[in-house]
Amino acid sequence: MDQKPQAWRTGSLPEQAPLAAAYIPMQREAAPTYDTELSLSRGTLFPGLDLPFMNVVNDPMPMSPIKELMAIDFVTKELELYLDTHQYDMEAFTLYQTMLALGKEARERYVAQCGALQQRDLLGMGGYGWIDGPWPWEYRGKKEG
Repeated sequence: MDQKPQAWRTGSLPEQAPLAAAYIPMQREAAPTYDTELSLSRGTLFPGLDLPFMNVVNDPMPMSPIKELMAIDFVTKELELYLDTHQYDMEAFTLYQTMLALGKEARERYVAQCGALQQRDLLGMGGYGWIDGPWPWEYRGKKEG
């Protein structure tokens, strides 16, 4: 008995098959937004885009200097992507400017507390300590004394 595979299993289409047209709706306005810490764990700044893969949600990481910097950088990148398609949303642009300033402050604070995060952070340092620890993932806090 010679059985032919069904067309839907092999990926072939009938000769007069209609073509599909994909549609991705435009994202609506930016408000409301998650705070920086929650947005990092949820994977989006915008609750309207929060669609966890397989309904699994990340547990928030404990707060640390590197997490603060990661969260601010994440929100900044989310806002950049949003502003690429919503350049006239002044509320989002104002938030973006705020996040850029917070990111600069957080980076300076991190470098002062923990050391260079990137080699360019060595500008004005007394020596080339780039390879000295602790690395960002090893940070436990500086000991007093």
